[in-house]
Amino acid sequence: MRGRYDEIRSLGAEVVAIGTGDVRYASSFVEAEKIPFPVLVDDGAAAAQAASIRRVGFLKLFAPASYPGARRAWQAGHRVGMPGKRTNQLGATFVVGPCTEVHYAHYDAHTADHAPMDEVFQALRS
Repeated sequence: MRGRYDEIRSLGAEVVAIGTGDVRYASSFVEAEKIPFPVLVDDGAAAAQAASIRRVGFLKLFAPASYPGARRAWQAGHRVGMPGKRTNQLGATFVVGPCTEVHYAHYDAHTADHAPMDEVFQALRS
């Protein structure tokens, strides 16, 4: 989303990331990855639990379905920094608003699964 942040903002939307690490990790991540949007910390898992975002067992964390995405991320220079307490926490993407209406939800199936940007933008434009 970092690469399309200006486009997202032009649609009147904002990106907010919620991470599993502590404040030091989040600050390091924002600086290293040049993240232009707010990054919040959910070290206690309150947001993940409220959104029913799954955690997976160690073997599922490295499921074969994640290999192609992990390879692409590695080749692009992305590395795992200082992980938080919940390294087995999967992610999710939501388009919310106005108010609390959820227009789109994508729950990651594995570590390399992320919301397709065309679906996110379709929800932003609707």
